[in-house]
Amino acid sequence: MGSLSIWHWLIVLAVVVLIFGTKKLRNVGQDLGGAVKGFKEGMRDDAAAAKTAADPAAAPSQIPGTTIEGEVKRESMKS
Repeated sequence: MGSLSIWHWLIVLAVVVLIFGTKKLRNVGQDLGGAVKGFKEGMRDDAAAAKTAADPAAAPSQIPGTTIEGEVKRESMKS
């Protein structure tokens, strides 16, 4: 009762293919690959954001005492 041989794994693979079919397995593989790719991109974006936050010279900063000009308009609600 040691580890499973290659023949055991081939039989398991054949049963899985028979149960689910190749199209469904291909779709699951594509979904899993897309999830892994999205995770890697998210980790890369987080690392870039952390690097920007750690380096204040790289990030744009506000000059103290400056005023940003703008206009506020209020919409009147008609009932």
